[in-house]
Amino acid sequence: MNALRRNVLKSAAGAGAVAVAVAAGLLKPTQAMAAWNKGAFEAKNVGDAMKGIGASSPADSKDITIKAPDIAENGAVVPVEVTTSLAGTSSIAILAEKNAQPLVGTFGLSGGAQGFISTRIKMGQTSLVRAVVNAGGKTYTAAKEVKVTIGGCGG
Repeated sequence: MNALRRNVLKSAAGAGAVAVAVAAGLLKPTQAMAAWNKGAFEAKNVGDAMKGIGASSPADSKDITIKAPDIAENGAVVPVEVTTSLAGTSSIAILAEKNAQPLVGTFGLSGGAQGFISTRIKMGQTSLVRAVVNAGGKTYTAAKEVKVTIGGCGG
């Protein structure tokens, strides 16, 4: 038996086993999904999104650094890095204030993880990119304006 045939048969057997587990109710797709804050992600304005993530009145902090381009040539792919030196950082959220749904993402950090995230976001138009950091039981924020020239959420 050749190697390609053997790999095809093993893959088919594995897929069949997964299908049987799903049909029997032993494996549910919802169990593999990450938890998400539906209300915060579906918020239409920054205030509601901030309330949804439990940050109704965050304090400004110079210990949060947002690294993003001053001018994004393509709003569909804007690189953003958030770094914080605040002790006990437990989560970092990113908001693009003029997006139709401003909350871009929330990132949980545990076990003394370094306060750093790097991602790419989609922006519909020029606006502030805001980072909201939970550290030591308190909420802090910082913002940076990013100018969008083309693309983005609006086309």
